[in-house]
Amino acid sequence: MQFAGRQVFLRTAEKKGIPWRSKSLIRKKLEQRRSWLRTSRSCIPSIISRSSMLIPKATFAGRIMYQAASEAEVATMSMVRRTLPAAETTEEALEVLRGNWIRALESYHSQNSVLPVSQVLDVGCSVGLSTIYLAEAFPSAQVTVCSFLVDSFRSLANDGFQGLDLSPYFLAVAQHKEKQRIADGKLQRNPIRWRHANGEHTGFPSCTFDIVSIAYVIHECAVHATKGLLKEAYRILKPGGTIAITDNSPKSKILQSLPPVLFTLQKSTEPWLDDYYGLDLEEAMREAGFICVCSRLTNPRHRTVNGTVPLAGKAEV
Repeated sequence: MQFAGRQVFLRTAEKKGIPWRSKSLIRKKLEQRRSWLRTSRSCIPSIISRSSMLIPKATFAGRIMYQAASEAEVATMSMVRRTLPAAETTEEALEVLRGNWIRALESYHSQNSVLPVSQVLDVGCSVGLSTIYLAEAFPSAQVTVCSFLVDSFRSLANDGFQGLDLSPYFLAVAQHKEKQRIADGKLQRNPIRWRHANGEHTGFPSCTFDIVSIAYVIHECAVHATKGLLKEAYRILKPGGTIAITDNSPKSKILQSLPPVLFTLQKSTEPWLDDYYGLDLEEAMREAGFICVCSRLTNPRHRTVNGTVPLAGKAEV
């Protein structure tokens, strides 16, 4: 099923002119980072190869591997084209998908917060595509990445294992691409800070960030993991800060009308979908302490859900 799911995305990509196979040459460009990646693998337990529940974004091969990180960008491009099939180009589709999300975030923050945006955290960056959009939307802000790691996966690992960090492979690609932009002199913003951290216990001081973004992450999580991410986001946001979550919309007519075979293929690589669609995300955000929670459909398949930390009465954690 995982192979079939990957083939759906691959066929879409090549039908739309996205050179999936040639993009795999990024592995050669990153050859100089192999020694760092080998060191990073020590944080990934052997059980990971036996558990489909630990598949990160774009890991269609069904196991944690370097190939998944090298293919993440083209897999995302394929998803974008499947989401917006009427778009004439991938760039046009990206402008709708990512642009609408950023505009929804900017509009919400300007209406519900008095905070200037100086510190932004992107939780679960994959290879940094969402992070780049955030950095370019807020060029004077310091944008930091916290890799996708949650305590709830510990029960699936060996006794004594202190957490599962799926990010080293993906962060290697993200860092490499950011270094290329710096070398090419293309940056009109602050450089991005990349950080390995636990999404439920980031290690950042309370009240650090103006915006916490969680883009296309929580459909990867069990309910208790999502609630852990929300709790931590609330802790590290300043009073008046904004959380922005973008992900699949349960109200999407397109997703509701997916043929059973395609939904089954999705679940072969997204095993927490039942948890995701069964969760009242807006209510979970209110339970975490957020106010002014609102959700809007920002493209035919995805929603952006925002909330604010109250200015007064926030308890120190």
